[in-house]
Amino acid sequence: MSIRFLPIPTETVTAYRTGGKDAYGLSPERHISDGVGVPCRHCLQMVGAGEPYLILAHRPFPAMQPFAETGPIFLHAEPCAAHEPSQILPPMLTSRDYIVRGYSAENRILYGSGAVVPTPDIPDHAATLLAREDVAYLHIRSARYNCYQCRVERA
Repeated sequence: MSIRFLPIPTETVTAYRTGGKDAYGLSPERHISDGVGVPCRHCLQMVGAGEPYLILAHRPFPAMQPFAETGPIFLHAEPCAAHEPSQILPPMLTSRDYIVRGYSAENRILYGSGAVVPTPDIPDHAATLLAREDVAYLHIRSARYNCYQCRVERA
């Protein structure tokens, strides 16, 4: 099973960068990175030391519903190239493990699909989950804070 890791869509990121409100109706906060632990969900790279970034509440679902989790994310404050969807593990995934969780075509969590997975094992685990007919897509989330990292789909 071929997979691909996807960033937050450029249109969404552009809206946040140009004054759009976040999932809570607030303006994104602007900060300067110290270079540690600030992964951009658009280029899927780390925000470097001294670079400006945004913190905002993001809901990576098309509509409000009980399973539409909302949480904090980081984005480069200045334009960055979107991560090119590919099977290669995004460079920003630097923690030892992450939650990998499956969702249905109706954007609902599929119980029994979630697991904390060692980072090197994510591609194989994702391919196994996406081989299931009931799994439409996956989220990679922080194993410690549950923050959204990126989406995984069939290639």
